[in-house]
Amino acid sequence: MIDQSANTWEAPDMRQHDTAGTAASSRRDFLSRSAGFAALAASGGFAGAVSTAAAAGRPGQEEDAPDRITIRSVDAYPVHINQRSEGLLDPPVFSGDDDPRRWRYGGPFEQLPSAIIAMIKTDAGITGFGMGAGGSAAVEIIDGHLKHLLIGTDPLNVDQLWDQMYSSAVLYGRRGIFAMALSAVDTALWDIKGKHAGRSVHALLGGKPDDRVAIYQTGGDIAAGKALGIRHFKRILPIGPHSTEAETERYIDDVLAARDAMGPEGNLMTDCVSRNGTVDWAVGVAERLRPANLYFMEELLSPDNVFGYAELVEKIGGGGPGWTKVACGEHEYTEHGFDVLVRLGSAEVLQPDITWCGGLTAAKRIADLVEAAGLELIPHRGGSLWGLPISLTAPSCTMAESFATGSPILDAMQAPFENGDFLAPSEPGFGTGLTEEMVLDHRLRP
Repeated sequence: MIDQSANTWEAPDMRQHDTAGTAASSRRDFLSRSAGFAALAASGGFAGAVSTAAAAGRPGQEEDAPDRITIRSVDAYPVHINQRSEGLLDPPVFSGDDDPRRWRYGGPFEQLPSAIIAMIKTDAGITGFGMGAGGSAAVEIIDGHLKHLLIGTDPLNVDQLWDQMYSSAVLYGRRGIFAMALSAVDTALWDIKGKHAGRSVHALLGGKPDDRVAIYQTGGDIAAGKALGIRHFKRILPIGPHSTEAETERYIDDVLAARDAMGPEGNLMTDCVSRNGTVDWAVGVAERLRPANLYFMEELLSPDNVFGYAELVEKIGGGGPGWTKVACGEHEYTEHGFDVLVRLGSAEVLQPDITWCGGLTAAKRIADLVEAAGLELIPHRGGSLWGLPISLTAPSCTMAESFATGSPILDAMQAPFENGDFLAPSEPGFGTGLTEEMVLDHRLRP
């Protein structure tokens, strides 16, 4: 059994409830089709700029409504989330030019350990909290750019503010750290909108009080998860083309052992978090894992290899033998990035992270794209209070991923659950337990 402590999800006792193909087309056809999409992308068909409708303001806004409130301050802070934050700001020590850690060192800006919390205060006494990532670089974007587009505006006009912020940065910030900074302020705006209405964000999206969605547990102990009623599990598979055979076999054996521990029922998935996987390598791994009957295999390739992902759908997914489903999108951003994945057929399961992809506004638009294409939406960390409004309301979403625990600030963002299901939150806004004091106490300092 491998050590997956960094990805372990354990139930926080304080929040737990007591109750219970088609055949593949030829490679020539595929490459011809891909070339057409590449030409479309080069010509601007996959527009990064905001549409005319967006620039003019989306319908349904009430800028002059009598209950208008205004934003008076915008702040954001990198936060210490758990053990992964330890030493994050320290300079690395490498053994030499060929040290394999160089390929995976993300500095203090990589998503999971670089979490930030935005706090937006209004003249009505409402404070909205939002989560993003990108560390101090994302905070600089908020302090130097985004807050100037927010202070003095009505935070209830969330769609219009999102379009203005995205449009203003489109020439430098279409993806990556900018989108993660945008996620923090956008989720804070939605938190304000829910608190102002006295309703949960889930309810604002049309959700019902009795909505629930099955948990899938990433990492951790399967027996402990089953004792909580959890039926679906995902194992980390951190291998690639340059892994040794011994290392590869060890991780493959872990996945097969997970299936044995689960039994035949329930969905089992894997996540490679790949930076340099190749199509041929991924096909080989998928074939070796066929006895595990995987529901999906996640991030087998670099996020940039959108054409390779489309090949995988035809070589291992539903476009071909149907061994498993191909999943990606955790490291993709905004509706524009996901539009490329959908149009190319690069995935069968799309996985936006609400705190990275551009926030809830972006996630809603991504969900519309995915649903219209007849694909599945299963957000990354969809069981967090940030992800749950989408996980509970997207028709194709059948599971929600567990959210890390291990610190007071993470526990404050945990969703209620019972008998292996996440439940709809009832508190106004996202329903987190975050406070200004907690955020300031958890600031990540040099």
